[in-house]
Amino acid sequence: MTVRELLAGVKLRRELPRVVAEAAAAGLDYDSRRIQKDFVFFAFPGSRVDGARFASEAMAKGALAVASASPRPPDFEGPWIELEDGRRALATASANFYNHPDLRIRFSGITGTNGKTTTAYLLESILREAGFTTGLISTVEYRIRDDVWPAPNTTPEPLDTMRFAAELEKRHGSHLVSEVSSHALALGRVWGFRYHTAVFTNLSQDHLDFHGTMEAYAAAKRFLFVPPEGPGPEWAILNAEDEASESMRPAAPAQTIWYGFSARAGLRAEGVRSDFRGLSFDLDWDGQRQRIESRLVGRINVLNILAAAGAALSYGIGLSTIARGVAACRSAPGRFERIDEGQPFLVVVDFAHTPEALRNAILIARELARGGRVITLFGCGGDRDRSKRPLMGAVAGELSDSVVLTSDNPRSEDPIAIMNDALVGLGRTDTPHTAEPDRGKAVRLAIRQALPGDVVLLAGKGHETYQIIGDKAIVFDDREAAREALRELDYE
Repeated sequence: MTVRELLAGVKLRRELPRVVAEAAAAGLDYDSRRIQKDFVFFAFPGSRVDGARFASEAMAKGALAVASASPRPPDFEGPWIELEDGRRALATASANFYNHPDLRIRFSGITGTNGKTTTAYLLESILREAGFTTGLISTVEYRIRDDVWPAPNTTPEPLDTMRFAAELEKRHGSHLVSEVSSHALALGRVWGFRYHTAVFTNLSQDHLDFHGTMEAYAAAKRFLFVPPEGPGPEWAILNAEDEASESMRPAAPAQTIWYGFSARAGLRAEGVRSDFRGLSFDLDWDGQRQRIESRLVGRINVLNILAAAGAALSYGIGLSTIARGVAACRSAPGRFERIDEGQPFLVVVDFAHTPEALRNAILIARELARGGRVITLFGCGGDRDRSKRPLMGAVAGELSDSVVLTSDNPRSEDPIAIMNDALVGLGRTDTPHTAEPDRGKAVRLAIRQALPGDVVLLAGKGHETYQIIGDKAIVFDDREAAREALRELDYE
């Protein structure tokens, strides 16, 4: 493939020099450490470092040229391809290099503030039950069949997605299920990708440190359904219970399935029952009814199941197969995950790190407590949207019987300062609370409060196996901390 072919469809600031355009490109990458001979190095600003700083290093490794939207460094010698937008260019070039696997692999993209991971796991389980070979890109992990890789990002860079899809195709896969974050949509990480099905879960406050306003946040989500350029999805699966869904509705010829509890929803759940063992309901679709049984708990997971079912319907999968796929799906790691060491109360770990997600998690805990108390542990992330901290404090205080406020990932911020922001909301309630910045000690404090029949909710970190303090990631896992605390109490 020539560089001209690699960059077909990419917007350039100036025409390619002929000697560069006709050169044969052996590959491409955005990480200078992976550059090989005759690769094109795509250099764009990262969260910490501008990739243009590594242009000379890439050339020394044998790169054909550097492609960047940044100005050529004064001391750089070599071909410099001037791009209008770096990530959009990388997305287009990646699709070109791998011969557009999204034209053959059916992409399902799931976006929304909460529920993306659980919905992705549910949909993948249904697709596998239907006999398809699947790939999964989630906040927790990436996997093809039973091969699993850790997830560095909720939505990877476009080159990584296209490389992943090409590998899935090589293994005779047919469907790729992917969480699509608002960051990825705003930054162009999925620019030009063709989605068969796009799913919207909900919208509530998050990532305002990046987007600035809720309007901008919603607009980024909308890019999945109504992209600025290129084709939109063939199907849109929208939450009838969330008013933001209306702004996500794509134009014809895309087909739309509305899901929820209300009459507006064509795909509805009726007769919902939820307890400690799971939930059940009747799924109503196009005059058909199907009983759904799941090990997941809580009303919010009914919506996640409906979202996954809607996506499955877009692929022509029948209701009985959907029911089997839902029944086979265990909860995603760190999503209301139960920790059992024989104790007479329930301990769960959940990724809830927004006001709405925390509200949903506590309400599920309240359903399960059935007269017992709900003890909530939570913290707020550093270097992120400060405005949600008092909101989370207020939610925890209003809905819990006892609260332990602690650190999440403080990053470069002072943990005490972060906790003080949350205390503004928590302090407006009369709920008993304790503040302990050491998360390990805080987990012990929460669990030692519990009596038979109580529910202890450890919120915020979910599946994460680290805590970011300063510029270091230290080993820490809420699930292991909870098990250790329970073992200290000698439950069997």
